Amino acid sequence: MTDKLLCELIALPSVNPAFLPAGNPLAGERSVAEFLIATAAQAGLAVELQEVSPDRPNALAVYTPPGRVQRRILLAPHMDTVGGTPEQFSPQKKGNRIYGRGACDTKGSVASMLSALIKLAQSSQRPSHTEIIFAGLIDEENVQAGSRALVKTGIKADLAIVGEPTILKVITAHKGDIWVEFKTHGKAAHGAQPELGRNAVHEMARVVHLIETAYAKQLRKTHHPLLGHGTINVGVIHGGIQPNIVPNYCTCLADRRTLPGETESTVKREIQALLEKHRLKASVSSVKQAPCYPLETKISLPLVQNFLKIAGQSAPLGVNYFCDASVLSKSGIPSIVFGPGDIAQAHTEDEWISQKSLNDATALLLNFFLAQP
Repeated sequence: MTDKLLCELIALPSVNPAFLPAGNPLAGERSVAEFLIATAAQAGLAVELQEVSPDRPNALAVYTPPGRVQRRILLAPHMDTVGGTPEQFSPQKKGNRIYGRGACDTKGSVASMLSALIKLAQSSQRPSHTEIIFAGLIDEENVQAGSRALVKTGIKADLAIVGEPTILKVITAHKGDIWVEFKTHGKAAHGAQPELGRNAVHEMARVVHLIETAYAKQLRKTHHPLLGHGTINVGVIHGGIQPNIVPNYCTCLADRRTLPGETESTVKREIQALLEKHRLKASVSSVKQAPCYPLETKISLPLVQNFLKIAGQSAPLGVNYFCDASVLSKSGIPSIVFGPGDIAQAHTEDEWISQKSLNDATALLLNFFLAQP
């Protein structure tokens, strides 16, 4: 069932609209959301489309126990993908692998989570007091509008399992992400007389060198047991108008991966202090549309311990990337990250997932559900 469901999902393009021109037929998650709730409804699950933005709904399916609800588990994979070629939206089976856009990131998680929930609903053995909610989320690849809209409804759960390709490993910590913008200002002058101006690009070059050397070295001094150290990468730089004018401005953008305990304020303060120490003048600000906090979930929580045991894992792991788990955790829902597939395959030209990984994820999740009261 799971591999068939995945192939059907791959064949329904759901590229995040942020990565496509307006009106592109591959954009948006609605077709996937409607397919998921139709599939879930046929299995007897209660379903709902939660409209987040025009033509972009979250897909909800709920297993309601026969007795009083004593705990709630949330399954939260995302439906959106990055873009691809037409061939990538035609699923292909080769040996033990299924190829196609979203195969591992994260339609594989969508398929395994919903399959496990459907199997549970059709089983004679079912939890009597545990409610399980499947939430196919939009927009994880951009600004996490789906998970942010979900938590605004006031949803509560004792554990969220966020679908990402983790090679079936249980993840309890991930880094946060801040985009830092630097601006330097100079004085324009004719390129034939550069001594009459003040070159903002030259000043920014000094800033970039400092960030990529001294600041990067400074970050390596702080170590998290699951995440290692924070990082920074200067990825964009713009300055000036044309070669024969001394540039009076320059901007650059850097990606700063943060550890638990670090905030936008602390990051900006430490960077500004370093710039002042080296007598460099640049403004520092953050430009992310929404905060991307780090994740750190207590491994002592009974449900986390239970899941680790069923997964056959003695200790949790951490990852460098950011995902919806942080948004859910910040709202008060303890969250872990888990799913079939390998993040190394995500966004690649030949994205794939193994059928064994899919089936193992479905079986593991079902065992976890059945272990609940």
